[in-house]
Order: sequence, then structure tokens, then C-alpha cells
Amino acid sequence: MRRVTLFVNGTSKNGKVVAVYGTLSDLLSVASSKLGIKAASVYNGKGGLIDDIALIRDDDVLYVSEGDPFVDPQYEPTVTSDQHGAHSDWLTLNIGGRPFTTTRSTLVSKEPESMLAHMFGEKDVWGNTQDEHGAYLIDRSPEYFEPILNYLRHGQLIINEGINIRGVLEEARFFGIEQLAEQLEVAIKNTQPPEDHSPISRKEFVRFLLATPTKSELRCQGLNFSGADLSRLDLRYINFKMANLSRCNLTHANLCSSNLERADLSGANLDGANLQGVKMLCSNAEGASLRGCNFEDPSGLKANLEGANLKGVDMEGSQMTGINLRVATLKNATLKNCNLRGATLAGTDLENCDLSGCDLQEANLRGSNVKGAIFEEMLTPLHMSQSVR
Repeated sequence: MRRVTLFVNGTSKNGKVVAVYGTLSDLLSVASSKLGIKAASVYNGKGGLIDDIALIRDDDVLYVSEGDPFVDPQYEPTVTSDQHGAHSDWLTLNIGGRPFTTTRSTLVSKEPESMLAHMFGEKDVWGNTQDEHGAYLIDRSPEYFEPILNYLRHGQLIINEGINIRGVLEEARFFGIEQLAEQLEVAIKNTQPPEDHSPISRKEFVRFLLATPTKSELRCQGLNFSGADLSRLDLRYINFKMANLSRCNLTHANLCSSNLERADLSGANLDGANLQGVKMLCSNAEGASLRGCNFEDPSGLKANLEGANLKGVDMEGSQMTGINLRVATLKNATLKNCNLRGATLAGTDLENCDLSGCDLQEANLRGSNVKGAIFEEMLTPLHMSQSVR
């Protein structure tokens, strides 16, 4: 008489020693009675299906199933008790060919409405497909699944370097882990460059400057630099046309031959800036400070501020030989001690403008509004021919 040890498929505990007699059907009947299952198949330790009782030897260890495929006992679920006395069985997931071992409670507890919670909340409710080792097969990317599993374990989002956060987001959405998906969306948004309406910082702009050859024109047309600190930077030949430079700190910046046409410079500080050959046609510099600026180019290239709004600006001590201020608005501006030799001020609004100590030799003031303007301590006499219509 032969005797064998029977275990339920996939386990190595609570085995039963039985005698082998009669046919294979007799053995299955005994196994059903001893193990409390509806025995349908018998496997040896290597997963081989036994279809003839003659193949069974004395002291063999056999695994009995209800018809399901062989499950290696090394992958059997183990039962552990937590501090509250609840039980959590272990299981293995085969994600895209890579095994992940975790507890059922990890997959269920934190996100009870997720797909994983529904798949593993109750045993075999979804009829999950298993591989030859009993691991549950899920056709997803293991690289992106790992951060999700760690999140379910300890509640913290940790993504290793080199893993695309967008891939993790797609996996979180696939598995229905909404709270994690929200965190990932916020993280992705924080890594994006500032939107078009967001002001560009000094750090970002310096990076652009360093990446641009000195002989290439940097196009900054229409960009927002509001409130930025651009002081002492080399900004020569840059196209700032229609850019927002309001409240910018441009002290001692080199803006030689730069294009500031229709730019917003309201409230900006340009004290000591180099503005040789600058183009500021129709720009808005209301309330700006341009004390001690240099608009005079030795090569003869003249700065053009035609039609600019310069209400209330402070340009005291600036060098503006030959500057074009035609039809500009300088109401209430301070131009004390400025060099305006040969300047074009035709049609310019100089109402209440302080021109004390200015050099207006050969300046053209024809048609300008000089109501309330102060012409004290002039360096050269102002001839009527300069201001007649």
C-alpha cells in the first residue's frame, strides 16, 4: 500500500496523509473529503498533471486543485495579523513581466474606489488571470506602477530620477487612484515654464542672454518683464518692442540701439542707463526715472523718442544731444541740467516742464507747448526762431 501527502493547490500547509488505492477517481474522492474541496486535478511538486494512479509513488507530495492551473507553493498567500487583529494575505502581481509582492490591504485600504481595490477587494471576484507561478497578470508598465504601489504603501509620492512623471499620471488614472492623480497633476504643473502672461525673472532672462550669440538679435517682443531686476545687464540690440517693462529696474543697463517701440516703461528706473541710438517711438515711460542717462552716440546715431509718453519723468543730468522728442509728451517732467543741443522738440508738450540749466543750443522747439515751463539758468540763450510756429 502506498501513502501520499496531499495539499491544496498552491499551499504547503494543512496537508493530509492518505492511502492510495483503486483508481485516480478514488484518490480524488478521498482528497475532496480530507481537504474540504471539490478535487478535480492532481499535480506533482513540479506542476506535472497526474492522469494515471500508476504514476504515483510512495511518499509523494501531491497538490490537489478544483480544476484551476497548478500554483507553485512558494507563491502561496501567507496570513498575518495586524495590531487590530485583522488579517491581510499576501499576493504577487505580475506587472508587465515584473513581479510585485504586496498585501491585499495595501491595494484596497488607501483607495477603496480604485480599480485595484475592486480587483482584489474580494478573492477571485474578477477572475483575475494568473501566470504559472500564481502571480496576477496585469498588462501595464512596471516602471510607472512602482511609484503607485509605494504611494499605496505609505501615502507619499516618490518618483525616482529618470522616470517620466506623465507616465505615472497615466497609470494612476488607469487604476482610478484619484488622489494620487491630483498630486501628479499639480507636480507636473509646477514643472512647466511660466505661462505667457507670467513675468520673466532676472534668472530666466540671464539664461536666455547666455544662450544667445552676442551678434544675434534677441527677440523679446511683447514679453512680460514687469517688476524684473535687469540692472547692469548688456541689453544691446534687443527687440523689446511692445514689451511690458513697467516698474523694471534697468539702472546702469546697456540698452544701446535696443528697440523699445511702444514698450511699457511706466514707473521703471533707468538711472545711469546707456540709451545711445535707442528707439522708443510711442513708448509709455510715464513716471519713469532716467536720471543721468546717456542718449548721445559719438558716431552720430540719434536716439528716437518721437511720440513717447514721458509725463512726469525725471531726466535730470542726461546727455541728449540730437535726441528726437518730436510730438512727445513731457508734461511736468524734470529735465534740469540736461544737454539738449540740436534736439528735436517740435510739437512737444513741455507744459510745466523744468528745463533749468539746460543747453538748448540749436534745439528745435517749433510748435512746442512751453506753458508754465521753467527756463532758468540756461547755458545758452534761447532764440525766438527756435520756437516760432
